[in-house]
Amino acid sequence: MALPEFVDAHHHLWDLEAVHYPWLMARGVKRFFGDPTPIQKNYLPEDFLNESAEYRPKASVHIQVGADDGLEETKWLHSLEDCPAAVVAFCGLSAPDVEARLDALLEYPKVRSIRQIVGRHADEDGQHGSAELLESKAWINGLKALVTRGLSFDLQMIPPQMPAVLNALMQVPDLKVALCHAGSPWDQSEEGLKSWRGGLEQLAALPNTVCKISGLGMFNPDWTEADLARIVEPVIDIFTPERVMFGSNFPVDKLYRDYAAYWQTYDRLTSSYSGDDRSAMFAGNAEEFYLAGI
Repeated sequence: MALPEFVDAHHHLWDLEAVHYPWLMARGVKRFFGDPTPIQKNYLPEDFLNESAEYRPKASVHIQVGADDGLEETKWLHSLEDCPAAVVAFCGLSAPDVEARLDALLEYPKVRSIRQIVGRHADEDGQHGSAELLESKAWINGLKALVTRGLSFDLQMIPPQMPAVLNALMQVPDLKVALCHAGSPWDQSEEGLKSWRGGLEQLAALPNTVCKISGLGMFNPDWTEADLARIVEPVIDIFTPERVMFGSNFPVDKLYRDYAAYWQTYDRLTSSYSGDDRSAMFAGNAEEFYLAGI
């Protein structure tokens, strides 16, 4: 069975001369996903599109990637001739002027969603204070401002945050949410995966949530297909094929494997599903969530 046409629902680009990215400028600093040294250089549309001649997306979604200024990053992305088809921008949702910031981002037509990370890894989250957002009334009001503007929210969190995440999202029931990186399953012991699955089941009970299978190399750099099956299969079972999409998380996940390896693995792990289900997971769901109206 051939891999269906696909939308890469989660990738990054950067130009170190055009936009300032503090983490890409910080040489010799290990990150939660490993040593970023090999990717601390420009990664432009031609680099992304040349990753694999065999597996090239029909469209792609760019996710904000730690730039100092989300508006500057968004402006640069809109200056590019090639990809992406949609942009998930950064905005500090607890800022007093959040509505003005969102309105400025909406001047750029590819902006479809906002990501402000609430959880990366326990070792880093304390440095950023990101987890505190979940308890902030101002941040909840920022989520509500997304709804009134027709924007969705890309949620990056870690499993121990699930109770606080659920409490926050239940205060904004009309918000469309895309869970990044399958909920960041760092603990892949049997007990860790059991707890992670339980959290996903609670999140999937919120009807406006979808789940992106992406970035899995960050949690297991030496992954095998069997390792990824322990993540991919529960996600599809819990969210159903109508609420799942795939992304590469390139070039971050390039640290662990080439582009084709991820899509070949996604292909094999979904081979038992119908053609319609595969088309939805590989393209249709991402098109509906991110690309409708563009």
